Amino acid sequence: MLAQLGRAAMLPLWSAQLLSGVKSFERNDIIGSRWLNEHGLHTTRVSLAHALANARRRRLAHLVSPADRESFERDGFVVRRDFLPSAQFAMLRDQIKNYRGPLREITEGDTVMRKIALDPATLAQLPSLDEVLRSPVWRGLIRYIGSRDAEPVVWIQSILQHAAVGPSDPQTAMHADTFHPTVKAWLFLTDVAEDSGPFTYVPGSHRLTPQRLEWERRMSVSARRSPNAENRQGSFRIEPRELRALGLPDPISLAVPANTLVVADTFGFHARGTSTRQSLRVEVWAYGRRSPFIPWTAFDFWTGAALARRSLLGFQLGDLSERLGLKPHRWRARRGVSAFDPA
Repeated sequence: MLAQLGRAAMLPLWSAQLLSGVKSFERNDIIGSRWLNEHGLHTTRVSLAHALANARRRRLAHLVSPADRESFERDGFVVRRDFLPSAQFAMLRDQIKNYRGPLREITEGDTVMRKIALDPATLAQLPSLDEVLRSPVWRGLIRYIGSRDAEPVVWIQSILQHAAVGPSDPQTAMHADTFHPTVKAWLFLTDVAEDSGPFTYVPGSHRLTPQRLEWERRMSVSARRSPNAENRQGSFRIEPRELRALGLPDPISLAVPANTLVVADTFGFHARGTSTRQSLRVEVWAYGRRSPFIPWTAFDFWTGAALARRSLLGFQLGDLSERLGLKPHRWRARRGVSAFDPA
């Protein structure tokens, strides 16, 4: 009886979340309903989200060059080598390398990830990075591919593979981030070799084809009871052997030199490449995911500074929860460490 009352009380919230970016099949009984997904709930959300994203992108197309638009429409990502003039890039890399302010670390399997939030106090010590974030090319690509005239969350991020004892890095499984178009960007500050965890993407997998939509339907029907936690949370994993059935090619690895910018739609299938040795990858990393069911491109009130402060607040709340004995905080605070230091 109490469980039924609890479900009834949650129904208004679960219903409202249908028109948001909420993707968890496990935490929302409507989104996770096998019967509703058999009858098209998930595929309706996917189709509507993509139609709106395509309409927004058409209105933002002037922000990017015709060549970049063509690359994105074909592949789902854009690669810009030698993104910054060499002197500007050297200054950017040196400033980040010498920065030893507060950062956070998390261990995922055998991989250590570091993140530095770019609040105003941090950016004041990294003027070259502030210049990058105001670059028309950086801003245009992120806005066009993300289909919103909105600021992304931006971090300085380090990926240290084979740096801890543990199982394989879970991010090396091929996956889509969510059910609608989203954007991620990497300005690599280190060379990325083929055998040291390059960004990997299935070209053309950002497009919503009939085959992909049917795959989304099948995944949604079984997602709530999936043994894979990421599937239950709506970040669907795909096996390499399934790609051919969707009319897709094999993944490609973007092994690129430092000073390369990559911007991708992470509805497309992607992964962190596997590394055969200890490796360090340092990058300026951006991530944009707004509500998929808003038809307009602008009117977003989140500034870059506000997004950074929100991230820092999340870390502080995690610390407080641990101090109160409620839940261990996986993101550990570190000081006196550079993004480029070994684990």
